[in-house]
Amino acid sequence: MQSDNRDVKNVRSDSKHNAAKGEIALAKIRRAVRGQVIVPGDAAYEESCTVFYGGIDKKPRLVIRPVDAADVAHTVSLARENGLELAVRSGGHSSAGHSLSDGGVVLDLRDMKALHIDPASRTAWAQTGLTAGEYTAAADAYDLATGFGDAASVGIGGITLGGGIGYLVRKHGLTIDSLLAAEVVTADGQVLQVDAETHPDLFWAMRGGGGNFGVATRFQFRLHELGTIMGGMLFLPATPETIAGFIAEAEAAPEELSTIANIMPAPPMPFIPEELYGKMIIFGMMVYAGDSQAGERVVAPFRALAKPLANMLRPMRYPEMYMPEEEGNRPTAAAQTLFLDRVDHGTAQTIIQYLQDSDAGMRVAQLRVLGGAMSRVPVEATAFAHRHSRIMASVAAFYEGPEDRLARQAWVEGFAKALQQSDRGAYVNFLGDEGAERVRSAYPGATWDRLRQVKQRYDPTNLFRLNQNIPPAEQA
Repeated sequence: MQSDNRDVKNVRSDSKHNAAKGEIALAKIRRAVRGQVIVPGDAAYEESCTVFYGGIDKKPRLVIRPVDAADVAHTVSLARENGLELAVRSGGHSSAGHSLSDGGVVLDLRDMKALHIDPASRTAWAQTGLTAGEYTAAADAYDLATGFGDAASVGIGGITLGGGIGYLVRKHGLTIDSLLAAEVVTADGQVLQVDAETHPDLFWAMRGGGGNFGVATRFQFRLHELGTIMGGMLFLPATPETIAGFIAEAEAAPEELSTIANIMPAPPMPFIPEELYGKMIIFGMMVYAGDSQAGERVVAPFRALAKPLANMLRPMRYPEMYMPEEEGNRPTAAAQTLFLDRVDHGTAQTIIQYLQDSDAGMRVAQLRVLGGAMSRVPVEATAFAHRHSRIMASVAAFYEGPEDRLARQAWVEGFAKALQQSDRGAYVNFLGDEGAERVRSAYPGATWDRLRQVKQRYDPTNLFRLNQNIPPAEQA
């Protein structure tokens, strides 16, 4: 641990002077921040350049692992005053590679994991280096939960700022619908406390606008009562009838039930008969956030759609919904996200046809029925503007190497185009490196204009640009 003697003025002065020589005053940076400062050649450097997805090869000039908001503020000022590109990493799950910078500064929040849960008020203050799995496990000890996504290793910083669609979306809404306040470091190095009353414009923009407006260092969340759930996996044969039926049942179910339907070739899993490997299946993930006996009745119609290939639905604790992740696995995948109005027999046929026509080792169409609590929040209340979207779809194919990537990307784009209906929006957290037009689709109508005004107010030079970027209003 470094000393608290933070000679920031000298760091900034010396950094400006040395930047002209292509150098950074490392000794004084290390005195200014209490966290780790990592540079090429250090033992921790290569691991610091590794993120969740493979195929991302960026080498930052400097990686700083802060321990508090003051460290973050110093790092932001260092990047701004030296003209260095700044990347912010929470869990490192950006498929577009925004968690790293090539030649710039990476602000790696992984050491900021403080969590204070107040079970009496059902609220929690959480630093943004926490993962969804860490937060969820701690809250579960009190029979409480906040909804994030469906992977344990995702950082709570990124998923929250983009909206947060997960296993509790129909019962408790998006992650941002449980966000009460935040601590954020802005581009000028200020540490602000924001909520509905203090800096309300910034608080509005942070709820769905991504990392465009500052570095979130702490969140205050509302916690929801959640004991034992009915949840797990259900495997069914994938036909046009079962796919359309699954979605129809999910739409008709009480909002306590949230589902994810993955339509894909059956992978080699020990509980699936070997003769079914490669056959089209529905790999359903289901959470009934309520009494498990009531949940049993709600999931029964899904089991009745066809004879299950495997039925792993059971009473469980909520953290058990996070599937184990293979250590060291860095997937490379081409993917695209979109919203659908419906999944009828014809849409289901299109899904099966595209999946059958591909020879990718792993390919999938994922369908999530929305609605419920998410849809009851007014569209203008947050920067997430897709409150009335009915179904979120994602199509993906894994690839091996640059040449294979081009073929898989073309298939993904054709698949998404074939599925496109009247809803032309996109979920910002599932966007890859797809260009400005796709970013614009994440923020339709007046939402885009309002976000650009907030961006101009808090980040007029677009320091925070390694994200799905919203340019300041004056940079039309």
